[in-house]
Amino acid sequence: MLHGRASMRPDDVAMTFTDYALDPSGVRVGLTWSQLSRRTTNVANELAQHASVGDRAVILAPQSLDYVTAFLGSMQAGLIAVPLPLPHRGSTHERVSTVFEDTSPAVVLTTSGVSADVGDYVDQSRLDTAPKLVDVDAIPLDASGTAIAQPAELPGTAYLQYSSGSTRQPTGVVLTHRNLSVNFEQLMRIFFADKPAPSDMTIVSWLPFYHDMGLVLGICAPILGGFRAELSSPVSFLEKPSRWVRALAESRHAFSAAPNFAFDMAARKTTDADLDGLDLGQVRGIISGAERVEPATLRRFVDRFAHFNFRDDMMRPAYGLAEATVFVAGGTWSDSAPEAHFDVDELSAGRVRRCAPGKGTVLVRYRVPQSPLLRIVDGETKRECPSDVIGEIWVHGENVADGYWNKPPEEHAGFGAVVVDPSPGTPEAPWLRTGDLGFVHEGELFIVGRIKDLLIVRGRNHYPEDIEVTVQEITGGRVAALAVPVGGTEELVTVIELKKRADLDGDAAQWLSGIKNDVTSAISKAHGLNAADLVLVLPGSIPTTTSGKIRRAACAEQYRQNQFARLDA
Repeated sequence: MLHGRASMRPDDVAMTFTDYALDPSGVRVGLTWSQLSRRTTNVANELAQHASVGDRAVILAPQSLDYVTAFLGSMQAGLIAVPLPLPHRGSTHERVSTVFEDTSPAVVLTTSGVSADVGDYVDQSRLDTAPKLVDVDAIPLDASGTAIAQPAELPGTAYLQYSSGSTRQPTGVVLTHRNLSVNFEQLMRIFFADKPAPSDMTIVSWLPFYHDMGLVLGICAPILGGFRAELSSPVSFLEKPSRWVRALAESRHAFSAAPNFAFDMAARKTTDADLDGLDLGQVRGIISGAERVEPATLRRFVDRFAHFNFRDDMMRPAYGLAEATVFVAGGTWSDSAPEAHFDVDELSAGRVRRCAPGKGTVLVRYRVPQSPLLRIVDGETKRECPSDVIGEIWVHGENVADGYWNKPPEEHAGFGAVVVDPSPGTPEAPWLRTGDLGFVHEGELFIVGRIKDLLIVRGRNHYPEDIEVTVQEITGGRVAALAVPVGGTEELVTVIELKKRADLDGDAAQWLSGIKNDVTSAISKAHGLNAADLVLVLPGSIPTTTSGKIRRAACAEQYRQNQFARLDA
């Protein structure tokens, strides 16, 4: 696809990366289709000298166009790409070491600016044979006249997508070229069912390339769809969220994606002056995915940018997971449509009952997809659940991965699940057990949370996301809701990040006490729970994955070890 586009549209710009590291106004570097094709070929030819078809190529580099060509060049050479995050200096090498041991890479691709650090990771890894370290930017990337490197046999596997490690050690999902192309087609049908994507659509993304949504949206989708890509880095967004919103306004027919927290940040930290003279009316859509979508967040984002012509139908809530490549289901959110409020007590019992607005928990609607197929299944009986009954979400389709890399058969059980007595139109197997809980109500899909994160307090089920939303409405920061054993039973503990206020004049204790009272009252009223402990900490204290999800198991362990620096100590 890449080389075909290069032959048909050689001088059209394919990708532009804006680097804010040295200049706050940004330094833009672009590649045409022919340049991207040529660089991919030159990287592949270099790698062919150090590795054989089917070997693994780990990518440890800063977010940049060099990362893009490292990923594409690895696949062009017939290697299995392994995109990873570059660890921060001083941080643990455990994640990198785990993946090194798991994949035994033949090459590690990086850039000259971080090559020394990456070399240290390689040296500290416990490998029998050290991989070859290749600085991508030291290769003559723009040398012309090079024939396309094309191994006689290409592996079916395109890359390994390592999990962010929220519930377990990093695990590599084995994704094939077929998985990727099928899921892209499904994505386009899901998000452009009503109106086809324009040929001049621009993919705008700051998401990390090592994350499933960032990789597919930022690198693969532009090539598969022939769209121009406007790329930047996660750090550039976190430094100044308005950069993302400006890029949406300045790009023709922008299409983008971000996790839920990013919409809150952008709405809070973008001023009218940041968007002076700009218009968001041409945005084709923004996916909200990677973590549970909160209606209140979508509403704040839409309301904040409405006078820049941003509309609610531009918001595209999405559900997916790396084991299904990335996308499974999506929808179009509407601020004018009645919200779906559900009774908390009924949800706790595994049942579904609507309740009056202003009560219960609010969940986002998704269309039930036809490709891939999706069913709600009782995890114990393996039978399909009727409507309005909560069960595990199972997925079937060619976008579902082959399994996990280098793992024993028992860890692949979730990929070959079998439905007992399937209904007409429902294949018996193979089904992917997602580990997520959801239900179908009035023909629409609703998602409630992860099975492993489910809180069971005094015999009742509670979804941590619901409790966290209740607390966030008061505190505004990140929250982790945990079930912690206390005296032979599980009790609710919430860890709450708070920004210190500069205007307290010595009344910090009273301020913290007031927050505790408000949070305790809100949890009791909304969920019928008493919090055994409220842990107030500074921002950045709650452990998260590389994609920003809360690592609740790690958080609970820190609590048990009394490792949080409490503001209320």
